[in-house]
Parts: sequence; structure tokens; C-alpha cells
Amino acid sequence: MKLIPRMVLGALIGAAAMSSAFAQTSGAYDQNTPKTRAEVKADLVEWRKAGYDPLDWINYPANAIAAGRVVAQHRAQAQGTQQ
Repeated sequence: MKLIPRMVLGALIGAAAMSSAFAQTSGAYDQNTPKTRAEVKADLVEWRKAGYDPLDWINYPANAIAAGRVVAQHRAQAQGTQQ
């Protein structure tokens, strides 16, 4: 008789885990959440397309700030079109 309550409990835990996993896959960008390795690589590609060169240490602050503005504009436009 202990098998049925355990199966029900397992099903409830599985359903809660699945709903949590799907709830975390929102398209909104939040810079405070931890990133996966793939997300970090995608961010670097996006920054490089915006003109950032990590090897250009002479123009570092200006280069990074300008690329950051471009990336922020692209994300704002993308977020505006998704809503």
C-alpha cells in the first residue's frame, strides 16, 4: 500500500520540477541571473558584432562602452518587438 502514495508524491515532485524548468525559460533579459557557458559565448559574439575587440587594450574603456550601448539598443529593440 505504500507504493501508491510514493508514486503520487513522485508525480507531484516531477510536475513541480517541470513547471519550474519551463518558467525559467522566459525570453526576457535579466543581467542579475547566472548565465550558462553558452549564454556567455553568445554575449561575447554579440559584443564582437557590435564592435568590441577584447584585444584592443589601448582603446579599452571607450571601445567597451560604445559596444555596450549598441548591445543594449539591440536588446531593447528585440524586447520591444517581442512584447
